[in-house]
Amino acid sequence: MGSAVGAASGGGPGTGGTGVGDRTAGGGARRALGRALRAAPVPLALIAMIGLAGAVLGRVYAGPLLTRLVLGAAVGSVLVSVASRRLPSWLVAPVSVTAMAGWTAWSLRLTATRAELPGGLADVTADAAANGIPRLLTAMIPVEPTPDTVLVPLVAAWLAGLAGAEVALRAGRVLLGYLPAVLLYAAALYVVGPNADPAIGPTLAFVAVAALGLAVPPAGPVTAGGDPTAGLTPAVRAAVRARLAAASAAGLAVVVALAALLGPALAGQVDGRPVDPRRYVEPPQVEALDESPLIRISGWALNPGQKLLDVRTDRPGAPTPAPTPDPEAGPQAAGRPAPIRLAVLSDYDGVTWRVGATYRNAGRILPATVPAPDSTVRTVRQEITVADLTGRLLPAVATPREVTGARVAYDPATGTLIRPEGLTPGLRYTVTSAVETPDHNLLSTADVPAGDEVARVLRVADGVPDPLRRLAAQLAESNGAPYARAAAVEQFLAEHYRLVADAPSGHAYPNLNFFLFGPRNAGGQRGTSEQFAAAFAVLGRLAGLPTRVVVGFRSTGDGPVRAGDAYAWPEVLFDGLGWVPFDPLPRPDEEPRPVEEDFRPTPEEPPPSEVPQPTVEPTQPPEPVAAPGAPADGRPSTALLVGGGTGGTLLLVVAALLVLLLMRRAQTRARLGRGDPGQRIAGAWREVTDALRLAGRPVGDDLAATEVAAQAHRALADATAAHPTAGRDARIDELAALLNQVAFAPGTATVEQADRAAAAASAYVTELRASRPRLRRLLWSVRPGPLRWHR
Repeated sequence: MGSAVGAASGGGPGTGGTGVGDRTAGGGARRALGRALRAAPVPLALIAMIGLAGAVLGRVYAGPLLTRLVLGAAVGSVLVSVASRRLPSWLVAPVSVTAMAGWTAWSLRLTATRAELPGGLADVTADAAANGIPRLLTAMIPVEPTPDTVLVPLVAAWLAGLAGAEVALRAGRVLLGYLPAVLLYAAALYVVGPNADPAIGPTLAFVAVAALGLAVPPAGPVTAGGDPTAGLTPAVRAAVRARLAAASAAGLAVVVALAALLGPALAGQVDGRPVDPRRYVEPPQVEALDESPLIRISGWALNPGQKLLDVRTDRPGAPTPAPTPDPEAGPQAAGRPAPIRLAVLSDYDGVTWRVGATYRNAGRILPATVPAPDSTVRTVRQEITVADLTGRLLPAVATPREVTGARVAYDPATGTLIRPEGLTPGLRYTVTSAVETPDHNLLSTADVPAGDEVARVLRVADGVPDPLRRLAAQLAESNGAPYARAAAVEQFLAEHYRLVADAPSGHAYPNLNFFLFGPRNAGGQRGTSEQFAAAFAVLGRLAGLPTRVVVGFRSTGDGPVRAGDAYAWPEVLFDGLGWVPFDPLPRPDEEPRPVEEDFRPTPEEPPPSEVPQPTVEPTQPPEPVAAPGAPADGRPSTALLVGGGTGGTLLLVVAALLVLLLMRRAQTRARLGRGDPGQRIAGAWREVTDALRLAGRPVGDDLAATEVAAQAHRALADATAAHPTAGRDARIDELAALLNQVAFAPGTATVEQADRAAAAASAYVTELRASRPRLRRLLWSVRPGPLRWHR
């Protein structure tokens, strides 16, 4: 019994001791939970602020993936800093950067897989690191999350979280720790710019989260009573309190002053349009070879067996029969497969048709366009393998909607693609296109647009040969409807000219004039599709039709595409129908008729019987004349009106001459001093040719550089004979040689060569101007011709 009592009595204290320990452990747990709750608001505020920056930037991205990745970077960076608070400060950065590398690598792999980009992780990461910023600022909106468009936001978000957490948590400077997140949010707003609606909601949420993080008292022990001066002597305590009060007052004064100074300025920017940083970054450009691919048609025609592409068309189901179009409605007529487009040329300066497109980096999914009403749209999916085709232009059936296997840049206005890295043999990519066929029954009544929006495709450069104008007028005079005019031009070219493969390249005004009206026995009235398409486009514009030229390839849908399949065709823009292709090429089994049978040149002047006779107006009785020097009916005197009008006119003339002088000088400075060496050498050559034209010795576009140099020497020699003060500048020959070097070996010119070219051009222009008569020498610098000759 005693043992039992002892055991019972011994068990009591043991039991009681356990209860006290439980209560102590429970109190410690509650205190730890309280400290954790007090420490949580600042890390959560940092995560939320960085996540809001990702949400703001994600408004220009396709889908929510970027926002999620940035939020993951925010959570990871802040949690690593929170977990590493007991580590030395120098060790936190390596640990966090290692974690950032892992998160970034996983994110890049995820985005590369979703975008179906080829290559390993190392290649994808290296490319994204080298091109991340320019591709982000030149990408087409909405931006597809790809490795090169998410790398910079991810790294910036992680570094902002690391810096903010270390300053706010380790150093205890919460407000200063918010600075990285604020800068990241401001950078996101700047990058988005005017490309999205104002971020009012996210901004208010950002401010609210920051305020909540500041309102929660910091974790950690405080001194008794919460007074930081407790335990100090009264004198020291008073001095500390005075300094704290002064610092608080100074801080409040600074905040009030900044609010007073910056508040009105910031309020005035509320309705302003943000600056778009994309305008400071040049988007991908085509190479000189691709700027005018129309000139490659003749070379391909001479080597028709060269293999350029391999094409395989996927047919997932039974093919949908396409509607039978009008036999005269272009390359897709008569049920032909849709051609593969290489380039769309919209700009013509009288010498060369050029691409003139603005390409933006694009993801796998391209922007969709609304098809024309009553049009038929069918989907074509092709796998294309590049063989011997060079350049940057990427062939595809119009209009591409999805591209996999290659990184592309896209021009929505023309629906064409480029590969910024250039084409390489063996490159394989897949293009899904939406082929749109308009309702050709509506063409006969369709109108063509006009105005500034289509001025680019209606513009006719100066210098049109008069026979071209007369031919366009003759074809349009009996065809009032736009489609009838286009069909008349198409039929005239198809019936009167011969398609050959050995015609020389060229589509400048002189080339087209010879193609249309040159004698057949001398090589005229024959050409490749280059001349047919260019002639149609020029005649169409002269007839009031918005036109452009397209270069592409015929394809059966499967098998090789060879150089002989390359050709060009024109297109006309119709209201409600879009761009409609035409086919001015002659039929293989038809013999062309002489042009003289149907082209009737109109006389230069009307017959005498049609000359309008002047109409004699009845004379009016003379008005009463006021006395000399006295105004009639209170009006100003005639002398005052004449003097004022003469003075005003003189001022306008002087102002116009001054403006022309400044514009000419700015043009000369831009030609000789701006751009790469090749552009400066070309600008120096334009200065010489403009000077010859101003001196009445214009040079033709068909002359070689050495021939122009010889003519320049003759012009200066003739001027020297008439004006002994003029001399001869032999450096023009060197300038011609440099121009040939730029044309045939792009990128090899040096800055020193460009400086010599500029000096040679300036010296020659100065001497040639000095040889002119005094009046012409004075008017030389205000002649407006050079401002428009090379547009």
